Amino acid sequence: MTTPLEFSTVYKILNEMKEGDDSQRDVLSSILNDYKEGAKADSFLHQLGQIFLCIGVDELYKYAGSDNLKFIGQLSKEQWDELAKKNNCDLPVYLANSMINFLKKNQLSLKLSSKWKVYKGEVEKHVMPMARYITEGILDVLE
Repeated sequence: MTTPLEFSTVYKILNEMKEGDDSQRDVLSSILNDYKEGAKADSFLHQLGQIFLCIGVDELYKYAGSDNLKFIGQLSKEQWDELAKKNNCDLPVYLANSMINFLKKNQLSLKLSSKWKVYKGEVEKHVMPMARYITEGILDVLE
């Protein structure tokens, strides 16, 4: 792969929303819709990251029971502990598992391997590291 994978634009928008700038909501929505389609991806890794980022943001909202990032960013440790009990796991595990389960349910490895003309095993060996990478980016925004 020739270009590094980075999603700083999305993370900056998420951070701005966490800081209270709700005007970025439509921009974020537009970017995530593009990511779902994968039309602008440069490689299978880039598309996998884009899809996982969409899932991660959606699942963060589900986990917290809110799509208000300012509210989510202000949750206390006790509130996060309650959410972990309610969701039967901590946020990082929840996000990564959601990404991986989506991949399996939708046979994404096969679709990406076919689209990008790489072996399915090549896609699959990057699933866990990509889920971690995207999860860490989301968690960094929340801190």
